[in-house]
Amino acid sequence: MFMGEYSHNIDTKGRIIVPSKFREDLGDQFVITRGLDQCLFAYPMNEWHLLEEKLKKLPLTKKDARAFTRFFFSGAVECELDKQGRINIPAPLRKYADIEKECSVIGVSNRVEFWAADNWNSFVEESEDSFAEIAENMIDFDF
Repeated sequence: MFMGEYSHNIDTKGRIIVPSKFREDLGDQFVITRGLDQCLFAYPMNEWHLLEEKLKKLPLTKKDARAFTRFFFSGAVECELDKQGRINIPAPLRKYADIEKECSVIGVSNRVEFWAADNWNSFVEESEDSFAEIAENMIDFDF
């Protein structure tokens, strides 16, 4: 399980250090793709394969299913850690997530998320104000 929040800078070549606490569970190779809320999602290969199977079962006849699957898979790339524990995030993914320098790397259960630090800070501030309301709505999901 991934949890925690870390701050790292992305270098001019698009490389970023993956927090050491995440490296073992992500494995030597993992998949990174466009996520929701203008961040990037990174999945260990086993989680990626589970997600892939679920997405394959979506009905091809549904426009939203096709759009989501295209969005998710077209941005996906396999990443490999270098000897310094870094990955290279391709330019289109950096652009999508607005990651230029400062990056927040967070653990979210079965995935790791990469956020532009400003976007993450804004998300946290907005969410803190409505956290009680969000928690109240979670009751519908047997939380």
